[in-house]
Amino acid sequence: MFVGDEVESVATAFVDHDEVLLVDALGSEADAAWLRDTLCGQMGKTVRLIATTHFMSDHIAGLVQFPGARVLAHRHHRQTFLSQNRRVDAFYREPDFVFNDMALRWGRHQLRLLYNPGKSMDHVSVDVPSADLACVGDNIVGNIVYLSKADPQLQRAAIGRIRQFGRARIIGGHIGVFDATVLEHAQQYLDNIQRHVVRIRRQASPDTVAARIAEIRIEDCVAPGVVPVAFERAWHTHNLEAIVAQSIFALDAALASMEQGA
Repeated sequence: MFVGDEVESVATAFVDHDEVLLVDALGSEADAAWLRDTLCGQMGKTVRLIATTHFMSDHIAGLVQFPGARVLAHRHHRQTFLSQNRRVDAFYREPDFVFNDMALRWGRHQLRLLYNPGKSMDHVSVDVPSADLACVGDNIVGNIVYLSKADPQLQRAAIGRIRQFGRARIIGGHIGVFDATVLEHAQQYLDNIQRHVVRIRRQASPDTVAARIAEIRIEDCVAPGVVPVAFERAWHTHNLEAIVAQSIFALDAALASMEQGA
């Protein structure tokens, strides 16, 4: 597993003798060059396949660093690439294969690439039963989730499907590897931040909603016993900004009000 300097983006290498299958490819040109130099230069391996969990720029910088590798992506990859907040066109490379679900064998491991829309509509979870792990991309961000341009209900369902895999180790799109409780933690964060925002949207005057949302502390949203790391704190702040800018949970607040009034 490789964790880059740029937004702590993660790439996972599955090695079969001298050949490598990568899941994701880091988030900057410098990080991708380090990945290539380590695998190809220092270890003497050849990257043959790159499977993407989703086609956002902070996870595909290495696609152009391995021109001999074949790229796998979900068929909705282009929609995700075009809809992201910080698109880097120089990282884009047309996939060689597009799919909904597929399975492939790499050395002693079978990788199940399963369509699991959540943070984005092209999201793929990579389930590896023989390694007791799953690569889940940005459907979690450590013990929290990132809400920008996503349907929270879809994110909640995606995490639930990952939990059904029953794997002991979870590799996220950022930060690194976690034990399986991270999935429950991420769901609890999503439930808690939604509850706080819905209450504010229903009770606060319109001119104070933004300020009240900005005051929501991450400590009031994370699961009991979780101590947020710096990366999670930063992305909680990004969530609060996105909630205001994109009117996230406004529909949920309206539905709750209509239900109470019915």
